[in-house]
Amino acid sequence: MNTIDSMQKLFIDGRLSRRHFIEGVAAMGAVAAIPGALRSAQAATPKRGGRLRVGAGGGATTDSLQANAGYCCPEHTAFLQYALRNPLIVFDAQMVPQGELLESWDVAPGAARWTLRLRKGVEFHNGKTLDAEDVIHSINLHRGEDSTSPVNTLVKPIVDMKADSKHTVVVTLEAGNADFVAVLSAPQLMIVPAGYTSWNDGMGTGPFVLQSFDPGVRAFATRHPNYFKEGKPWFDEVELIAINDPSTKTNALRTGEVDLIDHPDLKTIDLLKQAPGVKVVTMPGMRHFTAPMRTDQAPFDNNDVRLALKYAVDREALVEKLLRGYGTVGNDHPIARINRYFAADLPQREYDPDKARFHIEKAGLSGHKFELHASEAAFPSAIDMGVLIRESALAAGIDIEVLRQPPDGYWSDIWRNVGWCFSYWSGRPTEDWMFTQAYAAGAAWNESYWDHERFNELLVAARTELDDDKRREMYAEMQQLCSDEGGSLVPVFNDQVMAMSDKIGTPEQIAAHRHWDGYQAADKWWFV
Repeated sequence: MNTIDSMQKLFIDGRLSRRHFIEGVAAMGAVAAIPGALRSAQAATPKRGGRLRVGAGGGATTDSLQANAGYCCPEHTAFLQYALRNPLIVFDAQMVPQGELLESWDVAPGAARWTLRLRKGVEFHNGKTLDAEDVIHSINLHRGEDSTSPVNTLVKPIVDMKADSKHTVVVTLEAGNADFVAVLSAPQLMIVPAGYTSWNDGMGTGPFVLQSFDPGVRAFATRHPNYFKEGKPWFDEVELIAINDPSTKTNALRTGEVDLIDHPDLKTIDLLKQAPGVKVVTMPGMRHFTAPMRTDQAPFDNNDVRLALKYAVDREALVEKLLRGYGTVGNDHPIARINRYFAADLPQREYDPDKARFHIEKAGLSGHKFELHASEAAFPSAIDMGVLIRESALAAGIDIEVLRQPPDGYWSDIWRNVGWCFSYWSGRPTEDWMFTQAYAAGAAWNESYWDHERFNELLVAARTELDDDKRREMYAEMQQLCSDEGGSLVPVFNDQVMAMSDKIGTPEQIAAHRHWDGYQAADKWWFV
């Protein structure tokens, strides 16, 4: 079932609002799915010129373009990665993998041997021509037992890579994986020249050439004159400006200081929609907020503690008060309603102070004060969410102290280091990718340090299972295990909400699986 079909089913089932259905399918170009009177206008003809100025939150002095570093890549640096570099694969608006640096690919029966054919004539910014050795080097940067790369677990199944010709790479996996080609779209798996290690100069094959990079402050890049996509990019320049304060970011858009911002403040979104020269685009997506608890240390190594905190959250209130209806309740697992194997029959966890009290008393921690670390670096409403969670937990006799942390250094110093904090995920196009990167034992981004034997067994089995019905059952059980025993509280999924100048033109189809059109706005958008 593709994204459009999934949205239509959710709409028919009453699990997706009429407004979100209309806005979502319009943004993805599926105008045939919308009544004629409600269809959006066709996109204007692209034209070249201008500087795209992007105001983004989450910037920090620890920001890096080192794709194999353990903290790469938050959304703002992922956007920059896609402006400077290209992966082998990208996903279109229907979540179908498309070749980027790959011209084509073949998979042998059993899905353990993949043949990747590169585009010819692709140039790096330094004039070098892309070849198979560049691909092998770029992937190998994330392999090895000592690797801290967040995609190490995704490429770990590779047992052999070899250049079959100058433009052909043959990859052999330890076992079949029908979704292997999907992981080649990861922001970390950008292709760089063989032997390359000077990450922050931004070398790549991408649409823009980096001119300056001041981590946590500003990045500036100019058009790559020999970009392999004919006529692209449309913009002459791209500027990424770190603006962590949501109000300042919104004002910068309203006054014309920037052309595009990430995650506008939903408390003022209706006013922003009325602002002259501004347009707001929304669609359902995979992005979700999490509150991971470190299951490798007390008190979160006790599942009764984790269940108590999960039951203590009023999810409906979070969607209504913080997301202003631009989202849906989460069920403590990371699979979105538009994902292929979403477990629609899994009972939704409800706010239940009595159950929360039962589990906290069973854990022997009545009266314990929990510390929840929050920062706007995680997401703009993180502080407010912490306060609402604290208030709803009080009804169960659970005391939570919300500790406000500065944005600078949040991802390097707080996330994965403290017992309980806020985080977010943009979601992943496949269930295997999401689970492997964030929930598998030993994964670099397993933010709750969860290690569940049955879950890990199912993860491997589902990856190689070619019977769709059996695979669906496995992923449904994995979602239930995450919900009932996992270390991450997943209270809400938020819609993709983008605010931009009305002078920006976009394709009729906008990818919803990641922000900013799959992080590719610099490559795909233009000024009208």
